[in-house]
Amino acid sequence: MIKKASTVLLSLMLLSSCAKEFNSVYKSSDYKYKYEYAKECFALGKYQRAASLLQDLIIPQKGSQDAQECLYMLGMAEYKNMDYETAAETFKKYVKSYPRGEYAEIAQFYVGQSLFMSTPEPRLDQTETVAAINAFQEYLDLYPDAKFKEQAQGKLFELQDKLVLKELYSAELYYNLGTYFGNSVPGDDGNNYLACIVTSQNALKDYPYTKKREEFATLIMKSKFHLAEQSVDAKKLERFQDAEDECYGFINEFPDSKEKKIAEEYIAKCKKVTANAKD
Repeated sequence: MIKKASTVLLSLMLLSSCAKEFNSVYKSSDYKYKYEYAKECFALGKYQRAASLLQDLIIPQKGSQDAQECLYMLGMAEYKNMDYETAAETFKKYVKSYPRGEYAEIAQFYVGQSLFMSTPEPRLDQTETVAAINAFQEYLDLYPDAKFKEQAQGKLFELQDKLVLKELYSAELYYNLGTYFGNSVPGDDGNNYLACIVTSQNALKDYPYTKKREEFATLIMKSKFHLAEQSVDAKKLERFQDAEDECYGFINEFPDSKEKKIAEEYIAKCKKVTANAKD
C-alpha cells in the first residue's frame, strides 16, 4: 500500500515537473530552443504540447530555413491530436504559402485526409464530404504519380459511397412517407413517391456504378407503381404502363433479386388495369 502511494506521488511530482518545464519553454523568447523542444514533444507523441509551441512559432519562423518544417509539423501535430478541421486549415495554409515546398505534396494529401476524418455519418449534412472529395481530386490532379495515389483513390470511393448513402436514405424517407403530404406540395405531382423516383434517378445518374444500384432501382419500381395507384384518372393509365415497363426493366437487370416476385405481382396488376381501360 505504501509502495503504491509512493509510486503515485512520484508520478504526480514528475507531471508537475514536466508542466513547469513546458510552461518555462512556452514563455521563453529563445525561439530556436523553443522549436527544438517542440520537435522533441512531437517525436515523443506529445502532440498537444507540440502544437501549442508551434502555433506560437509560425510568425517568428517566417522567412527562416525552418519555416516550412514548422508549419508542416504544426499541421501534423494537429492531425495526430485529432483536431482535424484545424489541421486541414493548416495544411491548406502550407500549400498556399509553399506550393513547391518540400512538404507540398504530402500537405496537399493531408488536406483531404484531415477533411476525410472530420466527415459526418451519411444522414447528416455532407458539406465536409464534398470538400474532402475536392481536396483528394486536386491532389491527384496536381500529382498524377503521387506517393499516396492509391490511398487517395480509395478515400475517394469511400467518400462517394457516403454521398450515395445520403441519397439512398433520402429516397427511402420519401418512399416511407408515401401518401403523407405534410412535407410536400399538395396535389398529384407533389407527393413523396414522385420525390423518391426523382431522387433515386438522379443518384443513379450521378453514381452509375454504385453498389446500391439495385436498392435505388427497387425504390423507383415500387414508387412508380404506388404513384400510378394514387394518380388522378387522367394520368392513371399512362403511369400504370410506365410502372409495368419499369418492372420489366428491373427483372431484366436484376433477374435474381429478392424483389423479383413483387415486380411480377406489379406487372400482373398493371396489365389488369390497362386491360380494363381498353374494355
